[in-house]
Amino acid sequence: MTLEQVRTVHFARPFRPFTIHLADGRKFDVPHPEFLAYSRSGRTLLFVTPEEDLERIDLLLVTSMTELHGSSAA
Repeated sequence: MTLEQVRTVHFARPFRPFTIHLADGRKFDVPHPEFLAYSRSGRTLLFVTPEEDLERIDLLLVTSMTELHGSSAA
């Protein structure tokens, strides 16, 4: 996925919670826009987990994003 595709879903108004799916099978639920940030280069996503840990996600590993309640977000 491209940075612009991620940003389109992340900054959509109204915000709709979504899940980020990675090539290795992991997934991250983004229930609120403040759970996700970007590195300066835009190549790395920074995700705050429910345990308040920080996950660094390489944009090249993102395979898809879906709305939390089923339909595709991008």
